[in-house]
Amino acid sequence: MAVYGIADLHLDSTGDKPMDIFGDKWIAHQEKIFNNWKDIILEDDIVLIAGDISWALRLSEAYIDLKKIDELPGQKVISRGNHDYWWSTKSKLEGLDLKTIHFLHNDSYIYNSTVICGARGWAAKDSDEFDSHDEKIFAREINRLNISLSFIKDSTLDKIVMIHYPPFNTEDKAPNEFVEVMKKYNVTKCVYGHLHGEGHRLAVEGSIEGIDFHCISSDYLNFIPKKIIG
Repeated sequence: MAVYGIADLHLDSTGDKPMDIFGDKWIAHQEKIFNNWKDIILEDDIVLIAGDISWALRLSEAYIDLKKIDELPGQKVISRGNHDYWWSTKSKLEGLDLKTIHFLHNDSYIYNSTVICGARGWAAKDSDEFDSHDEKIFAREINRLNISLSFIKDSTLDKIVMIHYPPFNTEDKAPNEFVEVMKKYNVTKCVYGHLHGEGHRLAVEGSIEGIDFHCISSDYLNFIPKKIIG
C-alpha cells in the first residue's frame, strides 16, 4: 500500500469552466489526470485529494465528477477546497454511496498504520485584503483541524494532514498557526494545494518544524499523483 496525493482536480462535467483559460498546460487536464492515475495507482493504494475537486455548485452535479473518481483505482480521501461549493453535510456526502471515497469532515480516516486528518485551511493573515471576516474563518478552520487531529488515540500511527491552503505566510513563507496545531499532535507529513501558475513560487516543501511538506496542486505536479508514502 502506498499513499499518493493530488489536489485541485477542477473537474467540470458541465463544460462551463474550461481550465485552459489559465494556460495551455490545462488543455485536456482531466484526461491527463485520469490517464496518469490509471498508470500509477493500484487498488490497495490511497490517494489524498486536498480540495477543489469539482466546479459544480450543487451536490447532484458534483456527483457526476465524484463518480468518475470513485471508479478510478485505489481508495480516496477527499477534503474541501475553496471552490467546492457543492460540499454538504457528512450525512449527505455519505448518502452518495460512493464505494471508494471517504469525505474528511471534522474527523479522521485510518488505513493500516496511517491516519489522515485535515481541514480546508484559509488564506494567510498577511495576504492582501485579509480582514475581520477572514479572521473568523481562519479561526474556525484552526478549530476544525484541532477536532480532526483529536480523533487520533493511537500514538503509533503515521499522521498525515491534508489541507487545501498552504499553511505558510505569503511574504516570508514562515509556518503559520496551522503548522503549530500539527506540531502539537506530532504530525509527520502535510499535503496542500491551491497554488496555480505564478502561485507556484509560493510553494514550500521539505522538512520544516519536523514535518514533511508537499505541494500537490495538480498543475504543480504536471497532473501526476505524487507518492507521499511507500
